[in-house]
Amino acid sequence: MKTTLKTLTAFALTATALGLQAQTLNLYSARHYDTDEALYTDFTKATGIKINRIEVGDDALIARLASEGNKSPADVVLMVDASRMIKGQIEGLFATVDSAVLKNAIPAQYRAADNSWFGLTTRARTVVYNKARVNANEVDAYEKLADPVNKGKLCTRTGSHPYNLSLFGAMVERLGVPKTEDLLKGYVANMARKPVGGDTDQIKAVGSGECGVALVNTYYWLRALRSNKPEDVAMVAKIGMVWPNQTAPYASGTHLNIAGAAVAKYSPNKAAAIQFVEYLASPAVQGKFADGNNEWPLNKAAKINNPALANLGSFIAETVPASAFALRQVTAQRLLNQVGYQ
Repeated sequence: MKTTLKTLTAFALTATALGLQAQTLNLYSARHYDTDEALYTDFTKATGIKINRIEVGDDALIARLASEGNKSPADVVLMVDASRMIKGQIEGLFATVDSAVLKNAIPAQYRAADNSWFGLTTRARTVVYNKARVNANEVDAYEKLADPVNKGKLCTRTGSHPYNLSLFGAMVERLGVPKTEDLLKGYVANMARKPVGGDTDQIKAVGSGECGVALVNTYYWLRALRSNKPEDVAMVAKIGMVWPNQTAPYASGTHLNIAGAAVAKYSPNKAAAIQFVEYLASPAVQGKFADGNNEWPLNKAAKINNPALANLGSFIAETVPASAFALRQVTAQRLLNQVGYQ
């Protein structure tokens, strides 16, 4: 996994001009993808700036930054959910970054209004279904998953997981509280089993027929599609996927969440930290995110060389800004508690 010589040369020249060689950046990362490591290695080769990656979950990462305060050694923060980015912003843990490179690379909908964080990639919250048990037109909208026709068929991971909370926060934003509460009641009534496991577990349960339909992020589905294991090939043959909310009366679009980056407020190496985030937003590196982890790059200049991702085709995406659905998650959690969605 190599970025282009042109991209790396540009970053190397910038590093030389700024005198940034021989530094080490402390990267607090909630991304646990081995494919990212090659990107960090390429950055170090080009600039001389070493990356010391510290992996921790989103919530623990926020707690650590808060407890360390102005003594924190963190330079760059990577997170995999918009709500966690917003929480870090609200708690004043990120630095405001004035970067024309980042503003041009990342659409306004997917970055903080004060430029304290920037989305890097998106993943869709979509629907997979068992072809033998379910008709696609019965599950092609988030609202339809609450219909009585799907009673005893729905499976999800816990409702309070960030991936679901972001989806439900977007529902609150676009539908309002009463309609979202009714929809979540319908979800609970239609559960095939108690919410358990991750997205991969939901896919397997749909393939086995234990569940008729499930909510999953696209990159989990693509991992299954790209697998050469005979059991995975047999499993995905039984499963269909639909883009939710593409047509009237449910034409709001498929929900997208983000993975993003921020410069830590008390970064000891702010210039190098900004350079690293700009590197992650560059077209070549954005394309590597798509290839390595089946995510869509937010920089429109990036090229996707991942056939499985490209073969998913085009779809209408939800237009609720990441900051808006993230701020609605507190309300969404309250509704989940009220309706007994575990």
